[in-house]
Amino acid sequence: MTATVQGSKRLPPGPAEPCDLNTTGESFHKIAELIAEYGDICRVHSPSRQSDGYLVNHPDYLKHILVKNHQNYNKGVGFDRVKMLLGNGIIVSDGPFWRRQRRMIQPAFSRKVIAELADQIKCCNLELLDSWEAKAERGELINITSEASELALQIVLRSLFSEDLDRIIAEQGSNPFSILTEDMARDMQLVIKFRALSKIILEVIERRRREQPERVDFLAMFMDARDKETDAAMTDRELLDEIMTMIIAGHETSAITLNWVWYFLARYPEVEHKLHAEVDKAGYDSIPDFDELEQLPYVKQVVEEALRYYPPVWLYTRRAIADDWLGDYFVPAGTDIFITPYYLHRHPGYWPEAEKFDPGRFAEENIKDQHKQAYIPFSAGPRRCIGDFFATVEMQMHFGLMARRFRLQLQDDKPLELEPAVNLRNKQPIYLQLTRR
Repeated sequence: MTATVQGSKRLPPGPAEPCDLNTTGESFHKIAELIAEYGDICRVHSPSRQSDGYLVNHPDYLKHILVKNHQNYNKGVGFDRVKMLLGNGIIVSDGPFWRRQRRMIQPAFSRKVIAELADQIKCCNLELLDSWEAKAERGELINITSEASELALQIVLRSLFSEDLDRIIAEQGSNPFSILTEDMARDMQLVIKFRALSKIILEVIERRRREQPERVDFLAMFMDARDKETDAAMTDRELLDEIMTMIIAGHETSAITLNWVWYFLARYPEVEHKLHAEVDKAGYDSIPDFDELEQLPYVKQVVEEALRYYPPVWLYTRRAIADDWLGDYFVPAGTDIFITPYYLHRHPGYWPEAEKFDPGRFAEENIKDQHKQAYIPFSAGPRRCIGDFFATVEMQMHFGLMARRFRLQLQDDKPLELEPAVNLRNKQPIYLQLTRR
């Protein structure tokens, strides 16, 4: 299928044979072929949806979709599966309801609040430090995929519930949210198990209303939030959906990124050496306080390069509400737009030697002229991930502590096999040798 004209309106080129694009390994490879053949925009007919979709891989087009004309694009295909897990939280909601929820939640992610939550992040990492000290003493290999998942889950739960997490664990006999680290299938069985945890969260909310304890955490902020137009608080269902959204989104993407950063440090000694030099030179005692994170710019660059190389959300969608244009190409209302951070982050026009892991790309002097929409691990525009700053703080604190104490080394250099599902993960766990520095 070459570029065609609908009336006098030019449509993008694309293949003659129809195909469905989804968060699957088959689509992951098909998208690479489509971009190689058709470039920055491509029209693909979906046999299951009986409609056309556009695969878009140019920062200028993405700026239009995600920033300049974002109000014309709702969430697209694929979010129905996510909605089963998360309800109608801000990841899946649209329109006036999404705008209301975003306004109410946004203050919880301010710099001031994240600084107050830094102690929760520190405590989780110091607990992990004790565990790794014992494992290093025994000379153990560690499953960094599992360890990263457990740490990220602990951080998001502590940041949400603070002291109430201890009560939940005591009442349940164990951490009921651990299903997220133990069951990686992400199928309907997990959806059912996870939604069943709603009762526990609602009990915490009700107990807080009765007892009105002093808490510094996300749940307290969500419960205190008010709609600026009506002064109404969130309903229990709205609170629950936002909490469920934060647990899943805040855990999964951070876990994947922690996992990849340790893998890259183990694989590239020159990067590891430079990061070690930075954390060793920094002036904090053991783990950096919030206001000491500015001493770790290279740690942040390593994290940013890991997010470029393997963005956790590798494919997502939008749908055009009304007719629009992307450059010279017409976008009919109802068109599904497929956006692929994984391939965008390898665009040769914006990322030279894209397969090279090079944190120096994100040095201040190198990013000042970079197209802002060439790098979108957290999306862009008004729907940019609300927790991006929290995640960055979490990463810098973790590596600021653990990279001072330990090295994690690869035992072999076999290529990893990717698993491109809803999130981009490694198919098999990564095992690294843990040693004290």
